[in-house]
Amino acid sequence: MFELFHYPFMIRALVAGGIVAILLGWLGSFIVTRNMSFVGDGIAHASLAGIALALLVGWATLPTAIVFAIIIAIGIYVLQHKTPISSDMAIAILFTTGLAIGVMLLHLSSGYQPELMSYLFGNILTVSTQDVITIVSASCIILILLTFTYHKILFTTFDPDGAYLAGVTPWKYDIMLYIVTAIAVVLSIKIVGIVLVSALLVTPSAISKLFATSFASFTFFSVILSFVTVFVGLLLSYYLNVPSGATIILTGTSMFIVSSIFVGIRKKLV
Repeated sequence: MFELFHYPFMIRALVAGGIVAILLGWLGSFIVTRNMSFVGDGIAHASLAGIALALLVGWATLPTAIVFAIIIAIGIYVLQHKTPISSDMAIAILFTTGLAIGVMLLHLSSGYQPELMSYLFGNILTVSTQDVITIVSASCIILILLTFTYHKILFTTFDPDGAYLAGVTPWKYDIMLYIVTAIAVVLSIKIVGIVLVSALLVTPSAISKLFATSFASFTFFSVILSFVTVFVGLLLSYYLNVPSGATIILTGTSMFIVSSIFVGIRKKLV
């Protein structure tokens, strides 16, 4: 089993995947509670435009995609809260716009872009040392930020009016949550891909919700389950020689199915 640690590409994938899993697990608890599950999906697909732009002009892919994803996240927030447009409509508009821009930019690129496939579906072989540095650095900054703002985000999540009366400005923390979610989504794209990233953001939290008795335990289980999903998925993809992104997501889905069956049987017995 430990032979895989002899390969640098696998070590890079496990380090990047592990830190991203912790970040997505923590954010996922807020995303699911706020009914924002499709925000991650919309940001991920719209970020294709940023990736395509980077590939077209030769810029660094992850930083470019992060900047574009932040713009998309702020756009979704503004459309949701400053216009009569509903949440799903706002996401759909920017989701399709980002995809369309991405397709147009890719059309302008000459020749086949093999790197694009790794962003669409995830590929552990393409996680470079520079990617690991970027992913770990950005993730640590976000985790530190979440640690210091955890209680205020929690307050605004469950009682925004009470938070406002207590002197907390809900919209600031809402926008911050949208922005860090956008960054986290882009950071995880090389692990699971644009097509599948939202599942990693939501599935561990969905499993956690079956067992959690408080929001603290909900967050804790989400983080642990997200990490286990990525770790087991990467191991299976290595030994079975199958796509890493799809394997990670299917691992999470299998865990959700088993957990749901277990909870259902336990309820019947009780």
